[in-house]
Amino acid sequence: MSKPSCVLAFDLGASSGRAIVGRLDSEAGIVTIEEIHRFSNDPVKVGNHLHWDILRLFHELKQGILQMKHLGYTDIESLAIDSWAVDFGLLAANGELLGNPYHYRDHQTDHVMDKVFDLVGREELYAKTGLQFLQFNSIFQLYALKQRNPELLQRADTFLMIPDLLRYFLTGEKHSEYTNSTTTQLLNATTKTWDTELLEQLGLPGELLLKPVSSGSRVGVLTKEICDELDVPSIPVIAVGEHDTASAVVAVPALEEDFAFLSCGTWSLLGTETLAPVLSEQALAWNFTNEGGVYGTNRLLKNIMGLWLVQECKRTWDKEGKNISFAELVKLAEQVKPFQCFIDPDDDMFLNPEHMPKQIQQYCRETEQVVPLTEGEIVRCMLESLALKYRFILERTEQLSGKKYPGLHIVGGGIQNELLCQFTSNATQREVWAGPVEGSALGNLVVQWISLGYIANLREARKLIRNSFPVKTYFPEDGAGWQEAYATFSQVASRLTVK
Repeated sequence: MSKPSCVLAFDLGASSGRAIVGRLDSEAGIVTIEEIHRFSNDPVKVGNHLHWDILRLFHELKQGILQMKHLGYTDIESLAIDSWAVDFGLLAANGELLGNPYHYRDHQTDHVMDKVFDLVGREELYAKTGLQFLQFNSIFQLYALKQRNPELLQRADTFLMIPDLLRYFLTGEKHSEYTNSTTTQLLNATTKTWDTELLEQLGLPGELLLKPVSSGSRVGVLTKEICDELDVPSIPVIAVGEHDTASAVVAVPALEEDFAFLSCGTWSLLGTETLAPVLSEQALAWNFTNEGGVYGTNRLLKNIMGLWLVQECKRTWDKEGKNISFAELVKLAEQVKPFQCFIDPDDDMFLNPEHMPKQIQQYCRETEQVVPLTEGEIVRCMLESLALKYRFILERTEQLSGKKYPGLHIVGGGIQNELLCQFTSNATQREVWAGPVEGSALGNLVVQWISLGYIANLREARKLIRNSFPVKTYFPEDGAGWQEAYATFSQVASRLTVK
């Protein structure tokens, strides 16, 4: 009997991170996972700016490696990191980090998009990069730095996105991974290389950018210093689909070639895989994005604000001393009368407000709806609105891809909100297949195993995940009620035509 293969995944989200050991039993065709370390990922506000505590995250990676050792995992064959997109650190020529990376919700990029569009038109920028316009994309962050702090860019020698930066701390080697590079809006969607003409148009230093490596590439080993500090062997490090959505889509347990997915967590990302970027006028008008997937795939999708709305409301209520758990908030929402009010989850007012519940109420007041007052009413408004927005984006995904999807695969931590899953089935009037929860971590793990030669390809990886983890099916209910709600939602969310 062959010994199971063990690898380690670090999956970093915008609110928490985790270290997960995966065990692959090739003979049984089963993957098992164990979460060995979990930690919060809290942004830090200094003055008027919001940063990531990158050195704390690096410390937590080392704690995860220590836990691996303490739990007896002495045979780890590789490790890898995935995280959120767009954010980055800048290294000086001596390899030292030039300040804490900015958080994508920092206000430095307010109104910067219009300045960039004055130099590079929307149509030209979309034709080059195929990426949806979000004010926190790396291109706008870099341009904001050029305007506000040009000395920092002048001192910089290397641009590394968050997983690349943490991997550099572990290995001493500098590499940019492809899937995450595509989220910068600086990579050409057709050539799959940095767009030097675009960089010149904006006066951005292209020499900072490293040639992207493919997902599944081996990109170093733990440094001697790390090994001595932690008393562990020199474990190989692999660049997986380092954008967590890229990893999450790898883990969609679809048996069919064409499928629609929703990666559901702090953000919701809804779309499909295509063989090539979709750069049509309609895709531009609807502001869809084309992000690189693993092994040459393209992810045609839309970012949706997601459970950030609920998380921020809970954070505000916690500060007010209410301390209501997420499960309790969902129960309160279940008890409330349906379809009283709706929001467009992607309205700019919800990007980073000081008081999310008041923003929800303000939106409803401005659109002349019933204003939700209780915690249950506010949460119900958000969950119903998310489900209806999912329908809206799913139908547009079908129009752009030319495909029809009988149901929707949902992966990620958001599937633990069963009310949202049921609402999504109701709103779309399709089956919803929810699972697995640890989508990004599983995608991270299986790409490591493909790189190590244990799994042949993406199709085999998805079949393996399907065999190893439960998928819960939700069936649509109350079609007439949700159809009427969708008509009202579409009227209320008047900015949907441009979002």
